Amino acid sequence: MVRKGIMKPLKLTPPQLLAFMFLFLVVVGGVLLKLPIATEREIGWLDALFFSTSAATVTGLAPIDPGSTFTVFGEVILMMLIQVGGLGIMTFAVLVVIVLGKKIGMKQRMLMQEALNQPSLGGVIRLARNLLLFSLFMECIGVILLAIDWVPKMGWAKGLYYSLFHTIAAFNNAGFALWPDNLSRFVGNPIVNVTITLLIIVGGLGFTVVFDVLYQRRWRKLSLHTKLMLVMTLIVNVLAIVAILLFENNNPKTLGSLPFREQLWAAYFQGITPRTAGFNTVDIGSLKDPTAMLMIFLMFIGAGSTSTGGGIKLTTFAVIIFAVMSFLKGKEETTIRMRTIRHTTILRALTIASMSMLFIFLVTMILTLTEDAPFLVLLFEVVSAFGTVGLSMNMTPHLSAVGKMLIIGVMLFGKLGPLTLVYSIAKPKKTNIRYPNGDILTG
Repeated sequence: MVRKGIMKPLKLTPPQLLAFMFLFLVVVGGVLLKLPIATEREIGWLDALFFSTSAATVTGLAPIDPGSTFTVFGEVILMMLIQVGGLGIMTFAVLVVIVLGKKIGMKQRMLMQEALNQPSLGGVIRLARNLLLFSLFMECIGVILLAIDWVPKMGWAKGLYYSLFHTIAAFNNAGFALWPDNLSRFVGNPIVNVTITLLIIVGGLGFTVVFDVLYQRRWRKLSLHTKLMLVMTLIVNVLAIVAILLFENNNPKTLGSLPFREQLWAAYFQGITPRTAGFNTVDIGSLKDPTAMLMIFLMFIGAGSTSTGGGIKLTTFAVIIFAVMSFLKGKEETTIRMRTIRHTTILRALTIASMSMLFIFLVTMILTLTEDAPFLVLLFEVVSAFGTVGLSMNMTPHLSAVGKMLIIGVMLFGKLGPLTLVYSIAKPKKTNIRYPNGDILTG
């Protein structure tokens, strides 16, 4: 006889439930990709799980060429995983509830708040609905623009299908392409370069930024977060494009062998993609060390909050930079555009960056023991997985079984975020106890 109170219902916090739902999505995706109908040739369970994780986390790392490995059914599964992973499981769950005419309860609203990284419950359902509508609108625009170039070259059926696949991958900041050389054959194609990067930038800004711009329409009325995100995006992208052009213009394996016009397009494209999406129009494995280090830095920073991209987030990086500048100037408060940033925000930014760097360091150290590859190549692979970027210096196909499992873990860590994972394991506790001050020498 079971005593009363022994069997208790399992209660999960919003971060725990989101983590479990995401893992369930990855497992289901792996099973579907392993089906014979999904592949042209049989693949192992580990590769199927790797592809599923890479698609659901909108990364784009691939152990084998997806275009020649999967059938149309398998590619559709990849598209669905990318779409759900990019916009969020709870967003699609809310859509189903709205379509069925059901009432959305407080628990579902709390999950949406956690999934969309919103400070309050107010307006999360409207945000989710608008997010879906805006995403469909942008993807329709992307399909039309790519079809203008690809339909005449491939025919209506293949041209539209390829346009749809790469539009979904680009807007959700996943780097999957259906060609073995990714998008290298379009290095000088203006339509492909502009369309893909436009989708990447809009998807990587964050939906709160996009909606703020659409609703306010005046710079003065925009929120501090939106202004900071727009300015930092412009600065980082411009500096990255110029740096890549300078570093690689005499490298015959990348930009050096291209006409100057195509060098400009290649530098522009590769300056945009490292922060969020893993598309490439040049051979990433042939990059010079300074360029590879620059891309590692960009991948670590990542995209914007509430976006489809990964990384520590651009605004997190900006808060840390402004906090450091304030400390060096001897200021007690950190200010951005005449607004004081709360200490809790600064501590959160430092925590995210510190935990991420420590995690990357540990995984890279383990990979140096399990993989036969240069340190820079391994570090590039780990940071790409953490930032859910998808760029690789041709390392992914050569990973060992242990290496693939580690990279799967890194992609999940990067997608869910360090704080979400920590909150899933340990529930933070507040205390009113205050202790005496203590001094520790630093520096």
